[in-house]
Amino acid sequence: MISQEKKPYSFEWKDLGDITVGRPNLGQYTRVSVYRLMQFTLRSTLIKEFGEDRANHLFSESGKLAGIEFCKKILNIELKINDFIADLHQKLIDYSIGILNIEKIDAENMNFTLTVSEDLECSGLPVYGETVCDFDEGFIAGIFQVYAGKEFAVKEIDCWSTGDRTCRYTVNPIN
Repeated sequence: MISQEKKPYSFEWKDLGDITVGRPNLGQYTRVSVYRLMQFTLRSTLIKEFGEDRANHLFSESGKLAGIEFCKKILNIELKINDFIADLHQKLIDYSIGILNIEKIDAENMNFTLTVSEDLECSGLPVYGETVCDFDEGFIAGIFQVYAGKEFAVKEIDCWSTGDRTCRYTVNPIN
């Protein structure tokens, strides 16, 4: 018998399946608390297994992969930057991910300061004194990577869990 090597799993949008067929009664929506239940129990397990820094890195990397796939499947990367951001703003609302606002933009150099309010990850959390939106950092980086064709560094500088009422990010290309 010939042994076939199993390829390592790599997420693609199609892996989400056909939710309409799979959930004919419950549909495509769930509560934010259920999303956070998965997210924070996974975070807790990863921290126990690998430590906080590694867990945060893994969340950021998975967010980046999600952002890449979201951008490829949902957004129009052929648009000029202002129209792309308008499209992104609307799609984040359409998918109940959050409300995007651009505070500062240097379109020529692709540097941004943006906020995401009412986000899935942290809006309404207690104040922990530190940022917690590692997945969102990666998600934003993945979106801009696909759009611009280069890597981005995204850093959360304000967060609901630091006492702010919106998440604020700096977005800068990596040279």
